Amino acid sequence: MPKSIIIKKNGGPEVLELQDVNVGSPGPDEIKVTNHAIGLNYIDTYHRSGLYPLPLPSGIGLEAAGKIDEVGSNVKEFNKGDNIAYAAMPIGSYAQQRIIPSKIAIKVPDGISFQQAATLITKGLTVNYLITKTYNLKAGETILFHAAAGGVGQIFAQWANSIGAKVIGTVGSDEKIKIAKENGYENVINYTKEDFTKKVMEITNNEGVPAIFDGVGKNTFKGSLACLKTKGMMISFGNASGPLDPINVPKDIQPKGLYFTRPSIAQYFTNRKELQTGADEIFEKVKFGKIKIKISKEYKLAEAKKAHEDLEARKLTGPAILIP
Repeated sequence: MPKSIIIKKNGGPEVLELQDVNVGSPGPDEIKVTNHAIGLNYIDTYHRSGLYPLPLPSGIGLEAAGKIDEVGSNVKEFNKGDNIAYAAMPIGSYAQQRIIPSKIAIKVPDGISFQQAATLITKGLTVNYLITKTYNLKAGETILFHAAAGGVGQIFAQWANSIGAKVIGTVGSDEKIKIAKENGYENVINYTKEDFTKKVMEITNNEGVPAIFDGVGKNTFKGSLACLKTKGMMISFGNASGPLDPINVPKDIQPKGLYFTRPSIAQYFTNRKELQTGADEIFEKVKFGKIKIKISKEYKLAEAKKAHEDLEARKLTGPAILIP
């Protein structure tokens, strides 16, 4: 019988349980998939902890890549044996086999492995909307990205470099400086040792940056506002250090006429056509070598607890996956 990770209560990594599940057959608009690689993402820890509440008990995980075992009667765009990936609700990708709506599936082309695909959808689509939709990054611009050595950060710098932009990155340890530079960050700041606000202002000759992309959250928010240009944009898309405190608009936003936004994949990729188009843009950059994916660690599905411990401890130095 296939196995899946289930959570029955919110809490730390210890609440992740490996259980046998009965998968059954797909409905008319669904497909049955055997997962070959499962994406590990920080949002998974928010679902597990209850920061983003779920009805319990529940599966966990949004992203995976695998092969179709069976298609529903209304499904025309996929066939048994197709390679697909997905990164969307319904939750439950931490599983050997499952049923998903066909509308969330993305065709994976030849030349892209399951391991690559399982790290590219959430992280790649995130970079896609950040750079091309939330903020239209242009050649010659210098911007700031927090958590530069992480999975999203590695893809972000490579994509930004491919269009001629420069990125300043922050990291939480000296070990991660090398990783960030290898992925295209021109300047890298260890914010546990240096005042990143002061350093960014030095790098930009006290001009500041027009945009900041922040998946860290609480610990970097105030410092980020201080190194934005007038009319700059603060793009907050994660909470690795904890959720943001309430924003004081007259104090935080008004003095420099700043823009603040809190975007997500769901707002920019609303249907299968948009998902496929966005994913194809990522796959193309990988195929042509503009983005290189290096899996930092692989865990067995039964090691999901350890994977979450490492993820929250900021031990991972790039994309990581679970192997069912």
